[in-house]
Amino acid sequence: MAEPAPDAGSTAFPILRECPFKPPAEYSAIRAQSPMTRVSLSGGRTAWLITKHEYVRQLLGDPRASSDPMRPGFPSLVEGQQAVDKKGVLPWLDPPEHTTYRRTVVSEFTFRRVKSMRPYIQEVVDECVGRMLSGPRPTDLVQQLSLVLPSLVICELLGVPYADRDMFQKRARTVVSRTASAEEWAGNLADMRVYLGELVDAKADTPEEDDLLSKLVLRFDENGLTDREHLVGLALLLLIAGFETTASLISLSTVSLLTHPEQLALFKADPSVAPAAVEELLRFVSHADHVTNRVATADIELPDGVIREGEGMLLSTAAANHDPDVFAHPDRLDLRREGRPGHLAFGYGIHQCLGQNLARLEVEVALSTLFARIPGLRLAVPVEELPFTRETLIYGYDSVPVTW
Repeated sequence: MAEPAPDAGSTAFPILRECPFKPPAEYSAIRAQSPMTRVSLSGGRTAWLITKHEYVRQLLGDPRASSDPMRPGFPSLVEGQQAVDKKGVLPWLDPPEHTTYRRTVVSEFTFRRVKSMRPYIQEVVDECVGRMLSGPRPTDLVQQLSLVLPSLVICELLGVPYADRDMFQKRARTVVSRTASAEEWAGNLADMRVYLGELVDAKADTPEEDDLLSKLVLRFDENGLTDREHLVGLALLLLIAGFETTASLISLSTVSLLTHPEQLALFKADPSVAPAAVEELLRFVSHADHVTNRVATADIELPDGVIREGEGMLLSTAAANHDPDVFAHPDRLDLRREGRPGHLAFGYGIHQCLGQNLARLEVEVALSTLFARIPGLRLAVPVEELPFTRETLIYGYDSVPVTW
């Protein structure tokens, strides 16, 4: 069985993107050399970087690969992560705790349940695009659509006052930052826990409400789950994940289409391609590349080596989604791409993204409506001048000036 090379850990991680909607070119070179490679993290730590689709998928589904950031050896990319309260935050929980709390909410994100939200999502998008059309040009897609849609949807779903969006948007962006200090990171999480804790208490006094937080209050009570902080943590996860990731995905997907005119022409000419287009865009941009870290709770043997108990793993979904052994011409955007197994943009296994159906629907409606109502949409500045955030767990643009 292969062992780490003598210079293992010589590559520093994370490797930052040069292009916002494509993974670093270094991933391909690293995969060609070895699909499991030692990299160095801050503070002299090392971890395995896994870049092969087969291995990433396997490890995401392996019960010996723990997502608990409190375990020794966990390869956290955020300073101070081990010091915060993980209660209710599903991506940080292992079974059986994870199973218990995911079960309370999973029924709200089934395909059928999410499909029933389509009229509301369409209404929000229509209003956003309408304001764009009636306003000055150029306008910022991020402020006009990308942020507004997921904010309104998650507030409507959870029962969070939309008037508080500035507060949670600001704190959510700090939480997904890799450059915030440990104090800033923990402080913003704590602030959001206090805010959501007060909201949960208010929901407990009005159990007749039909929003998700009110339902969760009742379900926790019905299932004998008495730890309020788990409920607050679950609300925290849904609020942050339901906003930040989808907002970034809308912007990245729009720019990807605008910079690939042949694919954009196909998208506009054939509305039926929209669902498949969203899948390809998810694979292509792979914007949540740094949220699938794990630590081994026992030795895990792979064809290219052994991950020892206590060693960290960085399971790169972006690298996996651009693995040429799975996706022909992986750096090419192809809205009619076919093949299995599929992309890993939403992860795999028990931690596969809870809100994936909702994110898909929001992006599909946003893109379809945007290009149907504004077929001449184009970037107002060269794509190279678009400001994007590299130092976060979720890649995205700060602004996308557009005109038509």
